Amino acid sequence: MQFDYFYGSQAEQFSFYRIPKVLFTDPQFKPLSTDAKVLYGILLDRMSLSVKNHWLDEQSRVYIIFTTEEIMEALSCANQKACRLMLELEKDAGLIERKRQGLGKPSLIYVKNFVVSS
Repeated sequence: MQFDYFYGSQAEQFSFYRIPKVLFTDPQFKPLSTDAKVLYGILLDRMSLSVKNHWLDEQSRVYIIFTTEEIMEALSCANQKACRLMLELEKDAGLIERKRQGLGKPSLIYVKNFVVSS
């Protein structure tokens, strides 16, 4: 397949996932896989939707709902890899926190702000 070039303002026609550069430059995040970093960027993107939907807990913290199936679809990966990436972000890096809601309900995902320490 032969693709055409971008002309003029066409280069600005796409929306993008933003992945914080610090995930690639800070030694603390070096052990994270590239896929986990991309997933974190996708989770950050989903937060804007949560804000629009007023998905806040009782402490006004924004949460997202992003199921394993949605992760598998977004990253074109299998269930095992999707679960491993979430564990990597949660347990290894502390970049997310999951709160179980109960049987059959998806977990609430809190995307952590690594810039501000608590």
